[in-house]
Amino acid sequence: MFSLAPCLLIGQSVPLITGDVVPGAEWQQVKPEAVGYSSAKLEALRGWVRTQDTSAMMVVVQGRVIFSYGDMSHTSKVASVRKSVLAMLYGNYVFDGKIDLNKTVKELGLDDRQPFLPIEEHATLEQLLASRSGIYLPTGSSGQKDYMPPRGSEYPGIHFVYNNWDFNALGSIFEKEFKTPIAKAFDARIAQRIGMQDFRVEDMYYLHAPADASPDFNKSIHPAYHFRMTARDLARFGYLFLRNGEWQGESVVPKAWVSDSTRAHSQPKAGEGYGYLWWVDGSDLPVGSFSAQGALAKYVVVLPARDLVVVYLNHTEFPDDASGLTADAVKKLPSISHDQMGQILKMLLDAQPRTPM
Repeated sequence: MFSLAPCLLIGQSVPLITGDVVPGAEWQQVKPEAVGYSSAKLEALRGWVRTQDTSAMMVVVQGRVIFSYGDMSHTSKVASVRKSVLAMLYGNYVFDGKIDLNKTVKELGLDDRQPFLPIEEHATLEQLLASRSGIYLPTGSSGQKDYMPPRGSEYPGIHFVYNNWDFNALGSIFEKEFKTPIAKAFDARIAQRIGMQDFRVEDMYYLHAPADASPDFNKSIHPAYHFRMTARDLARFGYLFLRNGEWQGESVVPKAWVSDSTRAHSQPKAGEGYGYLWWVDGSDLPVGSFSAQGALAKYVVVLPARDLVVVYLNHTEFPDDASGLTADAVKKLPSISHDQMGQILKMLLDAQPRTPM
């Protein structure tokens, strides 16, 4: 882990805390200077996030909270952050040999309202995790049909397409193969083991395309598996991955799975990759950074090079059925842009004025 031991704050001789800690029942809070950050610069950051659509923000360095804003205990839907949560759950089952990433959707007994084309039957579990299945069936998600390629136009594994069919089908595969509801598996295997303070099984729910939905709300038998979580629980989620899946000396998620999930399997655009349901790098962050991201400014950003986890939440929830909203109405929902999030992260990193001894 990144250590600040050989550094001093510019203009001061402040003894710095060294070594990481794992939070107990509550997160430990320290002054920013204790881990090499400037309180003055973090207050400037606080003033800036106050002007944005920010509901909660939490910064953890070396396992200690140095910055918080808003309500850390408010539960809200975290949108597509759910996908990174599911990726984490798959790890133990893959490394225990309970499922083979090379199995095809046909071998897994998967189907949908519209049958697979022969070319689509070759898509593997690994390709679904990387969003490279080439299966462009409709989902219960509005909006994606506007950029989805025609069915049968690409062989599985050739191209990355951010595709909610892949993500939702992964939820169906998980429950079919392991005979365990996603929420119960997450609670037992992750939430309880890392001491999440707020998560309850009922905080996850399924969203099917309703039978009487408008034509624009495409239908699939595979529901979305939505999570409602708090900022302080998401910080534990991010910190678990920062620690390579280890918590209090025990392996909660296999280290190799953390590595596989958070390295780029695709390069959607310059400087940004996509792993197994995790975004990799981007926003000019140090190489090796990764993040879980959801609509309307839901972020869990992990920067191993800085021993740092950042949670940023806007508590506005994207509607479960947005088919009745115009594009302009969606744009008016409270949020921040990726560029604005990048500016927040830049200000945070600039708050660590370091100089070698």
